[in-house]
Amino acid sequence: MAEEERGFVIRDRRGRGAESETKPTESAEPASTLKSETAPDPHGKAVPPMNFLTFVYSLGTSALMLLGENPNAGASATAPNLGHAQEIIDILTMLEGKTKGNLNKDEETILEEMLYTLRIKYVEKASKP
Repeated sequence: MAEEERGFVIRDRRGRGAESETKPTESAEPASTLKSETAPDPHGKAVPPMNFLTFVYSLGTSALMLLGENPNAGASATAPNLGHAQEIIDILTMLEGKTKGNLNKDEETILEEMLYTLRIKYVEKASKP
């Protein structure tokens, strides 16, 4: 019988004693299946696969929106939320420190430029009365 590729299975063993390790459990369905293909979003457009660059870009865009910047020229302006924007900047700063020496040149450049832009925008918004 051919075995199907099923992804990974998550089994929660908290609160169980040693008896749970000796008894075989029923085969659980996979909680999630990883796909490397691009999946369409609800509007029918192809969504790029998630990688480090798209993750940084997503966090940076969210921070810019929280700083009151309009990603679209026709969109209405929102009130800045400096606290949440600072949290995202701190997350990106932590990622920069934790991934030091493990990124390729493009990833390193995007992360540095995104942090520089966000920090400048944050200081501009925070210094306004």
